[in-house]
Amino acid sequence: MLVVDGHSMIFQWPELRALHAKTTASAREHLARLLTRYQDSSGTHVCVVFDGKGDRSTEEKNPGGIQVFYSGSSKTADSVIERIVAAYSAKYEIVVATDDNMERTTVETFGGSWISSEQLALEMRGADADVSARIDRLRRR
Repeated sequence: MLVVDGHSMIFQWPELRALHAKTTASAREHLARLLTRYQDSSGTHVCVVFDGKGDRSTEEKNPGGIQVFYSGSSKTADSVIERIVAAYSAKYEIVVATDDNMERTTVETFGGSWISSEQLALEMRGADADVSARIDRLRRR
């Protein structure tokens, strides 16, 4: 399972940072589309967590899509990520994508591992290349 610190990716990836400068919602939606494509091409279950609004944490999931969590105004995305890792790391291999050093340490304490925003971008490009190569092989048959 891959758990993504949404705003960490938005502020580290230039394309998303530029979208965020216009509207936060556009950057979030674009990141969710990129992560859905990654989930589809890699087979890795993906959750993305954003600092949210409203009184409590919420979850959105489209059929076949990734899970999207909003922390709610009384919590942070980091606290939601930590809860996910603490609850599921004994059963599943959990990798958290974040550039937050404190979050990385906490994730490791709970039994998860982490990758940077740059490493996630490389993983996503690799998954896209794998799918493209499979499609090319099928076309040549």
